[in-house]
Amino acid sequence: MAERRSGHSEVFGGRSAAFGHGQLEKARMNRPGGMPIAYPNVRFGLWLLLAMLVACFFLFLWYPVPLQYLRNAAFDQFQRWQPRTGRDGSVVVIDIDDESLARLGQWPWPRSRLAELVSKLQSAKPAVIALDVIFAEADRTSPKSMLELWPLSPENRRLLSLLPDHDDMLADVIGRGKVVLGFALSHSVAPKERNPAIKARFISLGNSPASCLARFDGVVASLPQFEKKAQGNGALNFMADADGIIRKVPILLSYRSAVVPSLAAEVLRVSQNAGNYTIRSASEPGCGIGEIRIGRIAVPTAPNGEIWIHYAKPDRTRYISAWKILSGRVDPAGLQGRILLVGASAQGILDMRFSPLGDVVPGIEIHAQALEQMLSGTPLLRPGWTETAELLTVILAGSGIGLLALNAGALLSFSVFWLVLVFLWAGAWEAFSGYRLLLDPMAATVLLALVYLMSSIFRHVYSERRQRWVKQAFARYISPNLVDHLIACPDALELGGRRQKCSFVFSDLTDFTGLMESMDPGEAVAVLNGYLDRMIAIAFAHQGTLDRIVGDAVAILFSAPIRQPDHECRALRCALAMHRFAEEYAAKLNARGILFGKTRIGVHTGEVIVGNFGGRTFFDYRALGDPVNTASRLEHANKYLGTSVCLSEATLAGCADFPVRPIGRLRLKGKAQPLLVFELLDPGLTDETELNDYLAAYRLMCEADPTAVEAFRNLLARHPSDGLAAFHLKRLAENHSGDLIELTEK
Repeated sequence: MAERRSGHSEVFGGRSAAFGHGQLEKARMNRPGGMPIAYPNVRFGLWLLLAMLVACFFLFLWYPVPLQYLRNAAFDQFQRWQPRTGRDGSVVVIDIDDESLARLGQWPWPRSRLAELVSKLQSAKPAVIALDVIFAEADRTSPKSMLELWPLSPENRRLLSLLPDHDDMLADVIGRGKVVLGFALSHSVAPKERNPAIKARFISLGNSPASCLARFDGVVASLPQFEKKAQGNGALNFMADADGIIRKVPILLSYRSAVVPSLAAEVLRVSQNAGNYTIRSASEPGCGIGEIRIGRIAVPTAPNGEIWIHYAKPDRTRYISAWKILSGRVDPAGLQGRILLVGASAQGILDMRFSPLGDVVPGIEIHAQALEQMLSGTPLLRPGWTETAELLTVILAGSGIGLLALNAGALLSFSVFWLVLVFLWAGAWEAFSGYRLLLDPMAATVLLALVYLMSSIFRHVYSERRQRWVKQAFARYISPNLVDHLIACPDALELGGRRQKCSFVFSDLTDFTGLMESMDPGEAVAVLNGYLDRMIAIAFAHQGTLDRIVGDAVAILFSAPIRQPDHECRALRCALAMHRFAEEYAAKLNARGILFGKTRIGVHTGEVIVGNFGGRTFFDYRALGDPVNTASRLEHANKYLGTSVCLSEATLAGCADFPVRPIGRLRLKGKAQPLLVFELLDPGLTDETELNDYLAAYRLMCEADPTAVEAFRNLLARHPSDGLAAFHLKRLAENHSGDLIELTEK
C-alpha cells in the first residue's frame, strides 16, 4: 500500500493530462451501457447554415409582402430623416380646394368655368398647364346637353340653342396650346371604351420596353374633342404599395402592349416643346429600362419605368386657390414660365393619398413632387444591380455570421452580428444621404437575424449537449456529484478547504501483483477494469465521491463536497455492496481458473479538511486529515484480523442498525489511543447462532477469562472459515488477554 500511495500524484497527473480530445472521445464511446453520449454533430450545424442561406436566397427572390413592408418602412424613415430640399418654385398647383368650392359652388364645375380658369392661366404665359381631371362625359350643365336631356318648350329650346356649348368652350381654350390632359388606366375593360390619344413618339434604344412596364387593358379617357385639341395626354395612375403609400410614380406604362406616357412625363415633354421619348435599356442584361430621355432631361428609372419619389416636406406656398385665379387676385407675372398643375385638394373630391413622410396629400401634390424631382436632376435611384448587391450581402454576411455563431462564444458572435448590422445600416444611410441610392438594409437585417438566431440556437443546443457529454465524460474521471457541485457552485473551484465531518471507505485487492505475473497483461488489465468499474459504480450509486484510485485500491469519500447527514449509513451500505460484489466477482473468476484475490475494506468517520489542493495550474479535490489515514489502516488491518470489512466505532455510532460483531480495541502503530473496531456482517448471510457464540466468547476474552480459549476453539471447530475467531484464538494461545490489539505494522 505504501508503494501504491507514493505513486498517487503521478496517477493524478496522468488523469489531468488525459482530458484531451481522444480521451474524451473514448469516454463518450465507452460510458456504461456501451452507447455513445449523443450530441449534435458539427457537420449538421454547417448543413443547417447552408440550408438557412439557401432559404434566405429563395426568400429574397420571392420577396414576400412582409419583407416589402419592412423595406419600405426603412426607405420611409430615411426620407423622414432627410427629405428633399431645394424647391425652386417651378411647379405651381392651382388648387380646387374647399374654399374654392365654398365660393364658386360644388364640384363638378361647369366646363365654362374650367374654360375660364384655363384661359386666365394661359394669359400668364406658363410653360405648360396640366389638368388632373378626366372629361369622360359631356357637361350636363351645358345648353347642348340640356336640350338633349330635358323636355323644353320650343321657345326655350330656341333660346338655349343660341348659347355657347360649355364643352366647345373648353375645347377651344385647350386648343390654344400648352395644355396637357389625363386619362386613367385600369385592369378591366369598360363598354364603348375609347383609346387615349397619344401625342408623342417613342424611340427605343435596345429591347422593346413594353414587356417591362406595368400593363393595363382598360382606360377611362377624356372626350375626343378635348384630347384632339390638347398638346399632351398622359396617364394619371399611381402605383401604391401594399400599405397604400405612394412611393413610386410610373413615367411610362403599357396599354394593350402599347407604350403610353404618364401625366408627369407629358407635362415635362410639352413644357420643353419636345416630340419624342427616348428609352434606353438598362446596361445589365434582362433588367428592362435604365433611362428615359424627355427633351433635354434624362430621367433614370427603375427597370419597370418607375421613379422613386424623394419627397419634400409639403409646402402650402406652392398652392394657389382656383377662386383667386378666377377673381383676378393673382399677379400673372408670378405664373409666367411655370408649370401649372390644376388639381383638387378638397376633401369631398376624395383625391387624397398617403406619402412616406406620414402625411395625407392630394394626388396633384404627388405629380408636383415627381416633376420637381425630375427638373432638379436629383433622382432617387434603385437600379437593377441593387437587389443583386443586397442578395450577395445577405449570403456573404450570413455565411460569416453563421460560422461565427456556430464556432465562437456568444458575446463575440453577438457583438460581430450587431457590428455587421451597424455597418449595414450606416452604409444604406450613406448611400441614401450622399448618393440618393436606395439600398435595403431591412430585408438583410431580418434574414441575417434569422441566420444568427438559428445558428445561435443550434450552438446553444450543441453546447448544452456537449456540456452534458463533457460532464458525463468528466464523471468517468472524477465523481459525478463533484462535477454537479462544481457546475452548481463554480466559486468552489478555488484553492483551500473547509473542516467537515466525513466518512471514508477504503478498499484494496490482495495478491493482484501475483495475478499480473501469472496472466497476459491485456487480460489482467481487462479483469481489473471490470472490477474497478463496478466498484466505482457502486460508490457513485450511493452518492460517494471518488477520492482516489491507486492501482487496484479505491478510496471513497462521503459528505463532501455536498453535506450528507446520513454519510455514516451511506458509507456502510456502500462498503457492504462493494463486499458483496467483490465476493461474487472473485467467485466467477475463480471458477474460470483465474485466481482473483480477496477485497479488504476499511470504514472510518472523522473531521477532516476537504477542498482543492495543489496549485494554480492543477487542482486535486480531496480530504486531508488523520481519519483518512485511519480508514486506510483499517482496510490494511483486515489482513491480520482475518476480516473483510473493518469499521470504526465512530462510523457505527452514526448508523447503529447494521449487523456487526466487535473485533476489539485496536491500537494502530504510532497511535496512543486504541480504536474500538467492528466487523461488518452481511444481513442476508448472518448466522444468529454463530454470532451469539462469538459474542459469548468475545465477552470471556474481554474479562480475561481462561475459558475464552476453549470458547473460541469450539467456535472455530463449528465454523472453520471464521477468520476473526482464528485471530483471537491465536492471540490467546500467545498469552495475550483482553480486547486490546496492538498492530506493529501500518
